[in-house]
Amino acid sequence: MLGPLVICLATVEKDREQELKRIGVKDSKLLTPKKREHLYGKITEICNELVVMKTTAASLNEEMKKHSLNEIEAMELGKALSLIKKPPEIVHIDSPDTVAGRFCTRIRKYHTGNEQLICEHKADFNYPICSAASIIAKVERDAVIEEIKKELCCNFGSGYSSDDRTIKFLKENMHREEVHKYIRKEWATVERLKQRKLSEFDADE
Repeated sequence: MLGPLVICLATVEKDREQELKRIGVKDSKLLTPKKREHLYGKITEICNELVVMKTTAASLNEEMKKHSLNEIEAMELGKALSLIKKPPEIVHIDSPDTVAGRFCTRIRKYHTGNEQLICEHKADFNYPICSAASIIAKVERDAVIEEIKKELCCNFGSGYSSDDRTIKFLKENMHREEVHKYIRKEWATVERLKQRKLSEFDADE
């Protein structure tokens, strides 16, 4: 609901992938912020390349007038693949599409390399390299969120719709102009909050 979309593409030599598992790499959602930060440096030492793509909330708001979120993520991954200096043979991708393989078709529209793309649900749980990429993306996003909190002088939590602090913050601060550039206005939860605010206003009138 708040802050950027952050995507990471990470590459590693096959014979070093198990090193990621040994240092405790797993799906970023299963790790504490402190543990993710601890692993961040170790991951950068083991991986060959890391490409981090950040899309601001303002850019998402504009793009989502024309494209679905899945399409936007495919565009960003296509760009990321094009930025890799030494293209990998196989790319495991955590698919946001309900039909997992359809996400690979989306990506191919924006990248025409020879890599074998494998799109699966829960890839960030099943493959250490995907887990590593998810940790990097999460740490990078958390860093941006902390900067936004400082600017707005408020701890609004994680920025996710599952976070009660984020919901409470938006309910109370939707009217603030300086907050608007960080709100993902096309999100369903944000739309519901906006509609609720309007109905409350009408009731007061």
